[in-house]
Amino acid sequence: MSKIEIDKSKCIHCGLCISDCVSMCLEFDAEKIPAMKHENRCLSCQHCLSICPAGAITFDGKSGENINEQPDDKLLNLIKTRRSIRQFKAEEVEEETWEKLKAMLPYIPTGCNNHKLHFSIVKKKEIMELLKQKVNNRLIKALNNKVLAPAVKHFECYKEAFERGDDIIFRSAPHMVVVSSPITAPCAPQDPIIALSYLELYANSLGLGTCWCGYAEICVKLFPDLCEILEIPEGYTPVYTMLIGYPAVKYQRIPQPEPYKISEISEVNKRISCFFCKTKRLITNFLR
Repeated sequence: MSKIEIDKSKCIHCGLCISDCVSMCLEFDAEKIPAMKHENRCLSCQHCLSICPAGAITFDGKSGENINEQPDDKLLNLIKTRRSIRQFKAEEVEEETWEKLKAMLPYIPTGCNNHKLHFSIVKKKEIMELLKQKVNNRLIKALNNKVLAPAVKHFECYKEAFERGDDIIFRSAPHMVVVSSPITAPCAPQDPIIALSYLELYANSLGLGTCWCGYAEICVKLFPDLCEILEIPEGYTPVYTMLIGYPAVKYQRIPQPEPYKISEISEVNKRISCFFCKTKRLITNFLR
């Protein structure tokens, strides 16, 4: 379980850590000090650590005192400081910036150079509001239907929020990009993810904020009429969605993520696995 500690002498009771917690784990206690109320929900994203303006939060022993680094490597700094934005300003992105983003797209690599991706760019806040209303209404009906409820079980914990009209899915983002690929493409699942990775970094370099939105992806696939609104061509599958807009929050420091496991292969291991081990590995390789 993740452990959060608050230095009460530093805490300014602003609530930024609470409002920016994607899993809604934090709440004010009786002293108006943020406290972990739902440890089982915590994703260990360290948004609370990163956003605290006073550096009052320690997360799993990681101090919040370090301010954002500024290494000479600008690309590395961009990668380190990128955060998933879930609080956006209401203003729309100007057309000039969209033109820059669109001009970059043809240079994104694809498997077998299959340049047939489709990008649905929602450029108007009114359409985002329409999508929110449609999705909220559909999810409420599905959650109240015993037959359909299992298909939307991911959203069950947000039922009351949907009924209040809260924008849990789209986070009040002014824009969204959905990338679709032909079902016959050689790398149909991979190409859109590569595309959004490039788009995200370039968008962040232009001062925009982004958020990979799995909930929106599920909804686009569940409700076919959304595909019509997004003008996704026949024979294409929507693969993933990204919210885009100007951030309404500022992160004060770089998070301190746990390192990944790395195997540096400098010699070949001569050990030969048994038949059972090889069979298990083969099955594991194709599980997802």
